[in-house]
Amino acid sequence: MRRPSAFAFLFTAVVVTPAFAQRLPETVLPQHYDLTFAVDLANERFTGTETIRVRVAAPTSRIVLNALDLQFQEVTIARAAASERAAVILNRNDETATLTLPQSLPQGPAEIRIRFSGVLNNKLRGFYVSKTAKRKYAVTQFESTDARRAFPCFDEPAFKATFALTLIVDRDDTAISNGKLLSDAPGPARSQHTLKFAPSPRMSSYLVAMAVGDFRCLDGREGPIPIRVCATPDKTALGRIALESTKQILKFYDGYYAMKYPFGKLDLVAVPDFAAGAMENTAAIFFRATDLLANGETASASTRKNIASIIAHEVAHQWFGDLVTMQWWDDLWLNEGFATWMSSHPLDAWKPEWNIAVDDASENQRALTLDSLRSTRAIHARAETPADIEGSFDAIAYEKGAAVLRMIESYVGAETFRNGVNQYLQAHAYGSATSQDFWTAIAATSHRPVDTILPTFVNQPGVPLVEVSLRCEDNNQVTRGTLKQQRLTLDPGLNGGAPGTVWQVPICSKLQGSDSAGSCAVLDKPEQVLELAHGCPSWAFINAGAHGYFRTAYAPEMLRAMAPEIETALSAPERLTLVEDEWALVRAGRHTAADYLTIATGFAREQTSGVLALVTARLAFIDQYLTTDTSRPKLQSLVRSLFRRSFDALGVDAAADDPSTLQPFDPSTRSGSSRARSRDDTLRVAPSPVEGRQAQGRPDPGGGTTGSGRPEALEGQASSRGESDDRRQLRAVVLSALGTTGDDADVIEKSRAAVDRALGGGVPLDPTAASAVIEVAAAHGDARLYDGLAAAAERAASPEDHDRYANALASFRDPALIARALEEARSTRMRSQDTAHYLARLFGNPAARERAWAFLKEHWTELEPKVRIAFGDASLVRSLGSFCDAGTRDDVRAFFAANRLPAATRALDETLERIDNCIELRAKQTPLVADWLSRR
Repeated sequence: MRRPSAFAFLFTAVVVTPAFAQRLPETVLPQHYDLTFAVDLANERFTGTETIRVRVAAPTSRIVLNALDLQFQEVTIARAAASERAAVILNRNDETATLTLPQSLPQGPAEIRIRFSGVLNNKLRGFYVSKTAKRKYAVTQFESTDARRAFPCFDEPAFKATFALTLIVDRDDTAISNGKLLSDAPGPARSQHTLKFAPSPRMSSYLVAMAVGDFRCLDGREGPIPIRVCATPDKTALGRIALESTKQILKFYDGYYAMKYPFGKLDLVAVPDFAAGAMENTAAIFFRATDLLANGETASASTRKNIASIIAHEVAHQWFGDLVTMQWWDDLWLNEGFATWMSSHPLDAWKPEWNIAVDDASENQRALTLDSLRSTRAIHARAETPADIEGSFDAIAYEKGAAVLRMIESYVGAETFRNGVNQYLQAHAYGSATSQDFWTAIAATSHRPVDTILPTFVNQPGVPLVEVSLRCEDNNQVTRGTLKQQRLTLDPGLNGGAPGTVWQVPICSKLQGSDSAGSCAVLDKPEQVLELAHGCPSWAFINAGAHGYFRTAYAPEMLRAMAPEIETALSAPERLTLVEDEWALVRAGRHTAADYLTIATGFAREQTSGVLALVTARLAFIDQYLTTDTSRPKLQSLVRSLFRRSFDALGVDAAADDPSTLQPFDPSTRSGSSRARSRDDTLRVAPSPVEGRQAQGRPDPGGGTTGSGRPEALEGQASSRGESDDRRQLRAVVLSALGTTGDDADVIEKSRAAVDRALGGGVPLDPTAASAVIEVAAAHGDARLYDGLAAAAERAASPEDHDRYANALASFRDPALIARALEEARSTRMRSQDTAHYLARLFGNPAARERAWAFLKEHWTELEPKVRIAFGDASLVRSLGSFCDAGTRDDVRAFFAANRLPAATRALDETLERIDNCIELRAKQTPLVADWLSRR
């Protein structure tokens, strides 16, 4: 029972003022927090006491700190031996508590002592309650401005302090926090015990972490650092892939950074409900279960890679974000862009077969696409209110930040860049930094004009388009390129940007006949002539390595000269960049979709899955938006003609289980093997590789075995010894393209047969192709398949399996099954963390899109709390960009004008602009696509 708070009302007042940005004054600076929490999981409440040691920089009778949804029981301010009670004024709009004293505090040290209480909320932010079918857990998520929901604090990143936490929890539970566990004592009640943790290093309040429940952990070590991967008891054994990945990643980082991992221990914790993918709390990283846990016997290649990538990102944050923190949220990229950039390095060193450079190039495309909108923002942009700050966690902070760093790293050289990074980290360790601090460090170590290049990419929005043409001069001795730059936008009327919009663009060229980049120059004028080569090559690719952050428009004659050599002369990331630049020019109204189709036909033999995935995605866009009932069958025929040979070589599942029979994949032949294979042979799988396999004698955490007949046996062990991860991923890409855009009846039939056999306890699917096979089957599926997949989702033992089946429910096209799939979003089976993503998949399904919008509006009151978790609202709003008509655009605008989502304001502007672009593109390009297809 909660005690009455009558005492609090004696000195606490609540005021409401118009919402506006308020930064805390700097007259009182925190040094150290002593925090004790008593957690009452049964009643979903907590009580707390804290002592904040502060330094008073100037005499004051007012101390302003942050607090939200907390009840204050008592506040005293102590200095030396004297203490006095403070009055408290709470301002909910500013999320502050002002402590007022009768007399002014003098300059010097003081202590703030507070007793408070709060509710374990269900908003997946602050200190919240997380539930499984068996019990409750208490978990924190404080980034960006939610530590104030758990304890009164100076909740701004520059107010760094140390934190010593004590947690009083139920006797059968444990707790995890930033520091090492120092003591575990019974009491104070017989049903409780008290866990005391070592003080943290100096860090920001948003990095404080607490998790309470019956967590169990796998233990490991990398050098002197103990590593734990923790989860609920039923999922603990699924942490082995994560544990091995963390060891490899930490080993790499300790070799890269001059300052080795500084925090003494490293815990990775999978929590049942988590809004973000993961959170870099100092030495205690929290994850969604699906991003940390997987069955080592059955995990797909993409899941292994995803787990390792997210761990690499979060562990990189221990340096970029935790050790050195951006001074304010307007420099969020110093955290997120750096971690995104850095995460590729250990994976590339550990698993070169993962083609990480292709993933980097693909990430660049996400940033370039967003940055081509009028509604984009600069990397360094105003972020004052909590909604502003939350809205800043986007592809500009992450992918554009990383892309710009890759560009500078390539320009100055990897080792020089590493030296500059280490100088930056050492100069600001345990403190805060700004963008200027970073580019000053790189300029000093590289002796190159990084401090003039980077501001043009960080402080102004948009993406430069570089137009290039060549001419051979000086008696055919020298090739010079004329390069022109302007801002590229999806609105043709605005291309060129504002007068004076000029970037300083590092240009590194690869020339015909050369396997590597030549020297780099800086394009720093609207138009410039650069000497590119000796001799007279027919073409120059001016984004060598695909490291540059710009789009390129090549003169037509240069593209014609380059076309026969694209497959052999350009690397996979460069090929990806070239074809994506062409698609961007279509979206901007500079080239036609027919031009793109001409180029895309040259990628029929593409063997890198990441490149082909983007080509097939653009073909899917053309199919969905730029064809008519008359022209669509012709496009489907084109897709089948491009990729059918590849499918015949790859099959629905793995190749023969004898690795000695595997031949190199050649899409130009019907099979990679001279031996004829039956349909059943194609679906046979071999045992998984040694990597990721559990120790002998341990129970299978995935549940079920091949032939068990249980739904969780739908996937089997990793496919074919001898197949590379990328070949398995290529299978998924080809199969998906043929089964959806290509409407290939044979692929659809084989996909359904494979899923039916697996659901019936027969041959399990190759895990890496499983999602593609299931979604193709679902798109053409019936109620029996829907029921089978829904049952598989319910019984799945691993997060990957559950998500695969549950997400496939959004792929059905039958109206009755779409209605059932929509109701899943309202059911108790759908966690809040998954609701926005699931609805986004329905908006991505052309057959479900209009029904999904009507459903969202009809049930908004019920769905809103589930989608307003951190990042959920923006994700949902961005998914509405799949519409392409003026009526829905206007309806979307009107609906969110009446039902505001403050953190998704910019996302809404982006969505409306994307719809506008699609409308214009459809009107102009549909006849051109029809004409091209009719003439093919």
